[in-house]
Amino acid sequence: MADRPPRPSTLFTDPVHFLAFGFGSGLSPVAPGTFGTLAAVALYLPLAMLPLWAYLAVVAVASVAGVFICGTSAERLGVHDHGGIVWDEFAGFWLAMAGAPAGWPWVVAGFLLFRLFDIAKPWPIRWLDQQVGGGLGIMVDDLLAGIYALVILQLAAHFLLR
Repeated sequence: MADRPPRPSTLFTDPVHFLAFGFGSGLSPVAPGTFGTLAAVALYLPLAMLPLWAYLAVVAVASVAGVFICGTSAERLGVHDHGGIVWDEFAGFWLAMAGAPAGWPWVVAGFLLFRLFDIAKPWPIRWLDQQVGGGLGIMVDDLLAGIYALVILQLAAHFLLR
């Protein structure tokens, strides 16, 4: 089956597709993952105001719900990991930014690191992406990319903000 997004009328009336396609950001004809991550940045800004425990709770809920959201949307589309499904980018980027210092340089660094790891898929990200199916398979590579970016950001903050 072709890698086509749902019709806009379906996207905006079906809550699962609406969330999976990142409120429409995944409809970009080029680099939908990057546009999905940019949409995640816009939502990150108010989330960053939360206490860390509440922020982590939001990330956990988004990640667990993402398994259902992404898996259900992919199943309805008949495509395992449709390029327009970007909820996994939302959860992965938000995970990358957990506890990040405030300021645009850190947001930009988090964005670039997350996209780097999500695109390059260093071990074991690529392996997991190929081995794990369903909604968990869609989510796991982005969450691991988020963890890689989180570690680099935290190390940079530790050494640069001493």
